Amino acid sequence: MDTYGTADHDDHPMLNRLIKLGLFLLAQAIAVMLMAFVALLVSFGTSWSATTEQASLLQPGDARSGTLLLKQDGATTEAIRLGIDVDVTVSGPTLRARATQVFRNPTKDWVEATYVYPLATDGAVDTLKMVVGDRVIVGDIKERQQARVIYEEARRTGQKAALTEQERPNIFTNSVVNIGPGETVLVQIEYQEPVHQSGNEYSLRLPLVVGPRYNPAPIVQSVDFRNDGSGWGATHSDPVPDRDRISPPVLDPARNAPVNPTSITVRLKAGFALGEVKSHHHNVKVESPDNGTRVVTLTEGAVPADRDFELTWKPAAVKAPSVGLFREHVGDADYLLAFVTPPTAEQAMQKPLPREVVFVIDNSGSMGGTSIVQAKASLTNALSRLQPTDRFNVIRFDDTMDVLFPAAVPADAAHVGEATSFVSALQARGGTEMVPAMRAALTDKLADTSLVRQVVFLTDGAIGNEQQLFETITAMRGRSRVFMVGIGSAPNTYLMTRASELGRGAFTHIGSVEQVEERMRGLFAKLENPAVTGLSAKFSEAKADVTPAIIPDVYRDEPLVLAAKLDKLAGSLEIKGRVGDRPWSVTLPLQNAAEGKGLSKLWARRKIGDVEVARTLREMTPDDADKAILALALDHQIVTRLTSLVAVDKTPSRPEGEPLKLSELPINLPAGWDFEKVFGERQQLPAQLRERHADARNQPAARRPTPAAPDTIRLPKTATSAELKMIAGLTLIVLALILFVFNRRQPLLTDAA
Repeated sequence: MDTYGTADHDDHPMLNRLIKLGLFLLAQAIAVMLMAFVALLVSFGTSWSATTEQASLLQPGDARSGTLLLKQDGATTEAIRLGIDVDVTVSGPTLRARATQVFRNPTKDWVEATYVYPLATDGAVDTLKMVVGDRVIVGDIKERQQARVIYEEARRTGQKAALTEQERPNIFTNSVVNIGPGETVLVQIEYQEPVHQSGNEYSLRLPLVVGPRYNPAPIVQSVDFRNDGSGWGATHSDPVPDRDRISPPVLDPARNAPVNPTSITVRLKAGFALGEVKSHHHNVKVESPDNGTRVVTLTEGAVPADRDFELTWKPAAVKAPSVGLFREHVGDADYLLAFVTPPTAEQAMQKPLPREVVFVIDNSGSMGGTSIVQAKASLTNALSRLQPTDRFNVIRFDDTMDVLFPAAVPADAAHVGEATSFVSALQARGGTEMVPAMRAALTDKLADTSLVRQVVFLTDGAIGNEQQLFETITAMRGRSRVFMVGIGSAPNTYLMTRASELGRGAFTHIGSVEQVEERMRGLFAKLENPAVTGLSAKFSEAKADVTPAIIPDVYRDEPLVLAAKLDKLAGSLEIKGRVGDRPWSVTLPLQNAAEGKGLSKLWARRKIGDVEVARTLREMTPDDADKAILALALDHQIVTRLTSLVAVDKTPSRPEGEPLKLSELPINLPAGWDFEKVFGERQQLPAQLRERHADARNQPAARRPTPAAPDTIRLPKTATSAELKMIAGLTLIVLALILFVFNRRQPLLTDAA
């Protein structure tokens, strides 16, 4: 009994040790399994954020061209990506352009993207297509408010939709809603535009970036009482009520890679044998299938959208055709487009006309960089060409203004030298208060009718209150003629062309220092030679609605361009006018008109321009003007300030309850601009790009153009394999400890045996 009892008692310590060892090993196994599970979760999390949804948490050096990085919750993610492809076909006097915008959502959110982009002032936008997967949704022209309601309903119900709206005749907004994580949506717009001709040269311009606009501060409210003593009056408040819609965020080129890569193809069929074809601001490759056709592409394939694309071509013959006549039959009407270049008055028969020339130069912040160099060189060139019989003055402005002389002075060596020194000392700074400078230039202090009065205005036109400038010219132009000189890589051509039209002058663009001498020589050919005046057009048989309704004067080497809607294509068109002091006329038989494309759209667009001018001149009431514009836009299916294009995918895609974010896509700073001159010191910039919930009802406050944040690129804190490696290392340490403990237990087991 005693022996048995002792043995039983001795066995218990061994059993206890085995139980403890088993529990220890089980606990260690559970710990290892937990560690592995955590590592697996971290691995999936990293993979999801870095690859599956392609919302990469990137280092700045890893970013590709065209990639924008945003900081969110301490991490860096890619923003909505935009790529642009522009395809242009030139057919004689007109061109058809197709711009495809590719919106790529690399984030894990459902998003709405808005992009503010420029188009040519004369472009008639008439087509919108949205491509989602293998589905193509064609847009419809609707009244602007109705199109917005349709779009908002699609946003609410989770349907993909695209909306194209006009903010200015040369600024449009594309909005695309309910783009899912990792999805790509294509939005394609098409527009018709006339080819521009000057002398022996034809050209097209593709604006690629909206220059940041200076918007004067809102006026609290000014009251204008009538003079009839009735006690009734009108109030005026914000000169730019839509300032937020024309002011997209702008990237600082010193801190961000360029975005919005753009490819361009131009198929040029001029209708005559071609000579020189030249791109002025981009490197291009030109192919020549035959003597009347050229295919032009960018040498680099795709370039950042940071400057206008300008292409010019000349005929192989010494002189360009002086007459062009084209027709198109649409519905029950015929449309006609006529180009006629009046003959140049012989220089020997002219004597120089004494002139009073007022030069106005913009030295605001947006003119910083190469623009102010171009402007100063242009004005210095202009001063050197003044004749002893001329009188002149110089005005400079930013958000202040200086008038060099109290009144226009003789163009003698002393005064020209003083003006040249004044111009050479100018520096770009401050805001762009253009209206006071235009008022000063149009104030006719001499009132000397023996002098031809001309205003030469050098600016990039980077303002949002264009209408105020137009009203100033209309009210004060008197006998002055306004010549606008657009400076820089992305001038506001809408402001330039409309201001010169209202001012009965002409518009010249200078996009680089190399163009200064050539373009200023062309401008002075216009200034120094008499315009073709008293122009009229008469159809012998057809009833015609002609645009422009009041035919403006044309200057040396400029063609007169008429568009008309006819009840029948019969008889002839006779154009009369005076070249200097001599009568001139030409008759065009309509049966000689060649087939043209898109002429009805161009006629409607120009008629709408006529209505806008009549509204500015107060020849039409605002209500009557709006009714006329709306009727033309709906009849001819084009986008205007009162009509929009909207396309909706009928199939809902965003799950109900899933939040939607709004991403306002940034633009590049136009090439040659100085970021600090426009926006001030970099440390004063906002912390990050505007991004808000699309469902938010509060509207953003009015502001100047907003630069995209310089610190949207941050070194990432996650989305690397560091955590996974640390956990793996910790797991190996734990396994090593288990083996160590197990090896220590081996002698105990041996002893027990």
